[in-house]
Amino acid sequence: MKEIRKTAKKRMEGFCRVCQVCDGRACAGEVPGMGGVGTGSSFKANIEALSTIRFNMKVIHNIVEPDTRVNILGEKLDLPVFAAPIGGVSFNMGGKISEEDYINSVLKGCHEEGIIGCTGDGVADIIHQAGFAAIKSVNGRGIPFIKPWEETELCHKLEAAADTGASIVGMDIDAAGLVTLRLMGRPVTPKPPEKLEQIIKKTKMKFILKGIMTADDAKRAVDVGASGIVVSNHGGRVLDHTPGVAQVLPNIAQAVKGKITILCDGGVRSGGDVLKMLALGADAVMIGRPFSIAAVGGLKSGVKKYISQIKSQLIETMILTGCGTISSVDKSILFEP
Repeated sequence: MKEIRKTAKKRMEGFCRVCQVCDGRACAGEVPGMGGVGTGSSFKANIEALSTIRFNMKVIHNIVEPDTRVNILGEKLDLPVFAAPIGGVSFNMGGKISEEDYINSVLKGCHEEGIIGCTGDGVADIIHQAGFAAIKSVNGRGIPFIKPWEETELCHKLEAAADTGASIVGMDIDAAGLVTLRLMGRPVTPKPPEKLEQIIKKTKMKFILKGIMTADDAKRAVDVGASGIVVSNHGGRVLDHTPGVAQVLPNIAQAVKGKITILCDGGVRSGGDVLKMLALGADAVMIGRPFSIAAVGGLKSGVKKYISQIKSQLIETMILTGCGTISSVDKSILFEP
């Protein structure tokens, strides 16, 4: 991974510093690029929220080989991790590799390691086109995410997403405030509950709403028929001064746990971070920037090595907190002073 990160740093020069600690401090306001919007406080809040959580170490037990397998939305995964939807290699990551090579590396690396990668969307058609093609190449084992475009474009992309063979589709509804897209002639808009319900009913795929940061929105997602939510502030890239995901996740889980699948992203960097999010109420997590660095620095091999690292860290942390299975993870593994 050191060599992969070293290569990524060269290829992403001017767009991402590949910092030793990816915490949003050096890249505040660098959007496009890999930073957070404005002061970068929302990106930093994600990291800080997770860093304050501590584990209860438990070592008197018989758990030697924890089982990291889960079933999420009908998909069997070797560990409760998805590669988050990130695209726009040319303007976010430096363009030293192509959009096609990037997303194929992510999806194929994930597929070969027993998890699932997601694909992104944007103004440049190559982003969703490359993503849809990559999903087809892994026999539909990917999740396409589509922005909340106005009706014609949204319907067209949902139909194209279904043609990939994917069983799950997502909308990163938190992109609704990106006024730059409207200025470019490609407007995105918030979606009222009645409109979301119509959209969800029209597709045969399971539908995920990404960008849920309050219990009220989580309840609305349940009401409109979504199969899952992603508790996310879009990596701190759309609204400055939000709380960290780990801060709002417990309240959201309390409101809708068992009624809808709960995923989350935001600041997850290690297997230990994965376990923290599960203990706070998530069913699985998404990881964004680290997957991008692994793909840019090492293509498919880099992605596979990163997944192996995360899995090893997760197993180690499960052993040292007394967790034999993912379903056994709860708040009792977290230290409360």
